[in-house]
Amino acid sequence: MRHFADLLLNKNNSKANDQVPFIQRRRGIEIKSSREINLMKKSSRIVATVLREINDLIKPGMSTKDLDDFAEKRIKSFGAVPSFKGYHGFPSSICSSINNEVVHGIPSKNKIIKNGDLVKIDTGAYLDGFHGDSCISICVGEVSPKAQKLSDIAFKALYAGLSKIKAGNTLLDVAGEIEDVVVKNGFSVVEDYTGHGVGRNLHEEPSVFNFRTKELPNVVLREGMTLAVEPIVNEGTKFCKTLNDRWTVITKDGKLSAQWEHTIVVLKDGIEILTDRDF
Repeated sequence: MRHFADLLLNKNNSKANDQVPFIQRRRGIEIKSSREINLMKKSSRIVATVLREINDLIKPGMSTKDLDDFAEKRIKSFGAVPSFKGYHGFPSSICSSINNEVVHGIPSKNKIIKNGDLVKIDTGAYLDGFHGDSCISICVGEVSPKAQKLSDIAFKALYAGLSKIKAGNTLLDVAGEIEDVVVKNGFSVVEDYTGHGVGRNLHEEPSVFNFRTKELPNVVLREGMTLAVEPIVNEGTKFCKTLNDRWTVITKDGKLSAQWEHTIVVLKDGIEILTDRDF
């Protein structure tokens, strides 16, 4: 399964970020200590703050490069480093994907945000040895009912999946809940890109899939796991293609796509959302 994580975790794929050290992925799934979780809370809080501010800042006429410049400056103002910029070749501090762009859109001064756009902003921050990672979908101005519904269902699917996370449950429990919400509402789950573990590396084991599958291991969740859960939902077909820039992924049928993501820690009886923006 091809995923952003696979590109970034391939050490020989391209040049690594000079500021964020590459840490070889360890075998198996890491269980974080309370000290490590507290460190992740700091980097995740930065991500949540930046996304909340971008949500308030974004407006028609801005370029995605404007948002990227803002995010980089804000992340650095907290003493952190943008997790994405330069990391194995990605040129920016955010992924900005508009309308039919699914994931990994590269910010540009020539990509101007318009009234009615559905904009996905994904970013990460690295502080004290740990990453936080989150994505929001923003309906800019007066969007179409279908764009609003797609974003709403992707958001609902995220929280449906999160509701199934606790020690003793499995990733298949999470995936099934997400898939059911999406399919029930007439949309499709993108299967080429999944969530992931997160911590010392931006992407760690396990893959957190959003659909039922026998191709990936049905991991039993344990207290102290830290995961980035990120359903990606398409209006039409689930199939995608990558543009010539080798990063930007779009829907094959040209229809809309939405994404929501949180970094969470698994608890005995539920979760704590580390990138919660309600603070």
